[in-house]
Amino acid sequence: MKPVAIGRTYSHRVQTSRSHTAARYGNKGVEVVATPVLIGFLETAAHECIRPSLEEGEGSVGTHVNVRHRAAALPGAVVEAKATVTGVRGKRVEFAVEARAGDVLLMEGSHGRAVVDLRRFFARLGVAPPADT
Repeated sequence: MKPVAIGRTYSHRVQTSRSHTAARYGNKGVEVVATPVLIGFLETAAHECIRPSLEEGEGSVGTHVNVRHRAAALPGAVVEAKATVTGVRGKRVEFAVEARAGDVLLMEGSHGRAVVDLRRFFARLGVAPPADT
């Protein structure tokens, strides 16, 4: 892993749809962007934030998520998920994360990721890594 600068930020923008709603995750009748979807957007932003620092054969995996869901967004909203590096300890990277729809804060908190050697990671799981690794 190449060095990761504290303060590095990445924003991931997504035009949401009905496929992103809580109803699609089993919460019948709740047609708002689902909590796990927002968390997924935050994880994507964090991964993309450190992707330029990954060496060949490395990837990142989530290690923890601590967020508060502050407001709802309707399908069709453009959600911007933002991750900012707040700490680096070896191959572990910590982030401040937030998701917004325009000026509305939907979710905020912290997230951690670990940089892993993908071949070793999948070997521990007893499977071959994907072909593009």
